[in-house]
Amino acid sequence: MIQFDNVNKWYGDYQALADVSETIGKGEVVVVCGPSGSGKSTLIRTINRLEAIDSGTITVEGEDIHRRGLDVNRLRSRIGFVFQQFNLFPHLSVLQNCTLAPVALGGARPAQAHQKAMELLDRVGLAHKAGAWPSELSGGQQQRVAIARALAMEPPMMLFDEPTSALDPEMVGEVLLVMQGLVRDGMTLVVVTHEMGFARDVAHRVLFMDQGRVLERAEPHEFFNHPQHPRAQQFLADIRTPFARA
Repeated sequence: MIQFDNVNKWYGDYQALADVSETIGKGEVVVVCGPSGSGKSTLIRTINRLEAIDSGTITVEGEDIHRRGLDVNRLRSRIGFVFQQFNLFPHLSVLQNCTLAPVALGGARPAQAHQKAMELLDRVGLAHKAGAWPSELSGGQQQRVAIARALAMEPPMMLFDEPTSALDPEMVGEVLLVMQGLVRDGMTLVVVTHEMGFARDVAHRVLFMDQGRVLERAEPHEFFNHPQHPRAQQFLADIRTPFARA
C-alpha cells in the first residue's frame, strides 16, 4: 500500500531522511520508533505531503504522491492523519468537526455526514459529547474526536504522529483502546509512538530509526527480545532503565 524508494529529505545542511526504502502492506500495522530527532515524524508526514522530499519516490496504492500536478487534497482525503496536538477546530462543535470534511470535500449530504459522524463518535465513546466544544473536552476526549474526524472520510489507511505524547498518563489508555479497535478492523496503520506496550502488543512490525535511517525492522517479539542493531539495543536498554544514567 505504501512504498518508499531511496527517499531523502534535507533541512538545510541537516539530513532528516537518508535513503529510506520500505514497504508497508495493506492491513499492516507498523510502529515507527526511535530517539527524538531520528526522523520518525518527518517520515510519516511525507506520506500525505505535509513534508516534501528531495529525492526518491513514495507511492501510495501505486501512485507517485510527490509528482508534479498531484491533487494533494484528493490524496489527503484518502489518508487519515491524527496529530500530537489534536488540531480540532475550536469554533466548531464536536459533531461539526466530524462532518465538515465529508460535506465540504467529500460531497456527502449533510444528513448522511451527520449519521456517519454520530456512528463514529459512538464508536470512540463520545456520542454524548456531539454538541460540546473542543475546549470542554479532556485531552483524551479531544484525541478520540480527532480519530473520529479522520475516519469520517473513510480512508483506507491512518497515520498517527505521537498521538498520546500530549496526554496525561491516565488518558493514554482510552486513546490506545480506540486504536486497537482499528487494528481489529484490519485498517492499515502507521504509528509514530513512544508507547512501547502498544508496539509490543498490536504492531505487526516495528521500524527503528536513528539519524534519518531505518536501522532495524522486525516483528515486535524479535525487536524487543533480540534487537540486532547496537543503536536499537541501546535505545531499548535506556527506556527500560530510564534512571540508570546520571
